[in-house]
Amino acid sequence: MFGKGPRGLGRLTESPDYALVGILRIPELRISPWVSLARRVMFAILLLVLATLVVYFGRDGYHDARGEEMTLLDAAYYSTVSLSTTGYGDITPLTEQARLINTIVITPLRVLFLIVLVGTTLQVLTERSRQAFKIQRWRQKVRNHTVVVGYGTKGRTAIDAMLGDGVQPSEIVVVDTDATALEIAANAGLVTVHGPATRSDVLRLAGVQHAASLVVAANRDDTAVLVTLSARELNAKVKIVAAIREAENTHLLRQSGADSVVISSETAGRLLGIATITPRVVDMIEDLLTPEAGFAIAERDVESDEVGGSPRHLRDIVLGVVREGILIRVDEPQVDALEPGDKLLFIRRVQK
Repeated sequence: MFGKGPRGLGRLTESPDYALVGILRIPELRISPWVSLARRVMFAILLLVLATLVVYFGRDGYHDARGEEMTLLDAAYYSTVSLSTTGYGDITPLTEQARLINTIVITPLRVLFLIVLVGTTLQVLTERSRQAFKIQRWRQKVRNHTVVVGYGTKGRTAIDAMLGDGVQPSEIVVVDTDATALEIAANAGLVTVHGPATRSDVLRLAGVQHAASLVVAANRDDTAVLVTLSARELNAKVKIVAAIREAENTHLLRQSGADSVVISSETAGRLLGIATITPRVVDMIEDLLTPEAGFAIAERDVESDEVGGSPRHLRDIVLGVVREGILIRVDEPQVDALEPGDKLLFIRRVQK
């Protein structure tokens, strides 16, 4: 069932880097094609100038069929016909005017012809080689990143929230089977992997074995369970956050190894119900969940001067205390006195 991946590849992690081009995509800075063309023309001109100077300074070693001493224009002419692989001998311009026309008119047309003829092929080969080199470097260095499975509405929103909290795009890898969605993700500066995340080798290619966290935003609950199982097998320490549609599947995600489970349908339903009675509560929740402005829920370590004190008496509005990995509400008696190693969930002001 899962024996072959995109393009018929078997074990992706054992494939050479050049074979992963198009499956694993590393974002790169995009430039205008006109800028790229201008750079190529300028580079060609620089090579022509360099060749002209070399010929001119060594003009004593060249023979002119007219028996005259070579001029700078002669050197430029010789360089143009040499670099363009045109050849010389059967038809030789003898007058200065003919050589000038050949240099400033014929040669540019010849260069433009070569650009149109082979430019696209060279660009494709160059980009493929460059992408393969970037893939090799990325696979060697990627560590403690976040893998997001699914770039639909939930996946994109999760990534927007992470970017709003200061996570760099280079620290996020998107896994999906939709080429259009991956193109959008790549244009946003994200590393992408094309393939089903239910396959262990696809997750390995995304670096799950070295990841700090995994966001499972699949469209189906059974897919989320399979992805969670595969990821937990590859990395026992990765933090897995999964979204599901039905609450009855929560225990399956928990048993599969998910640390946090978000029930998308029920959460949306609760907000809709609340909005009919107290819409301002929904506005405040949206404010807390939007990192760009207003308020946001954040986590920080307990400071040394706060140990022993009550979280209800701090300058920050504390909602809960995380102690030994367990979240305790701020009104519980267990957290009347803060301990070293505790973490605080508090409301912070986001600067606009």
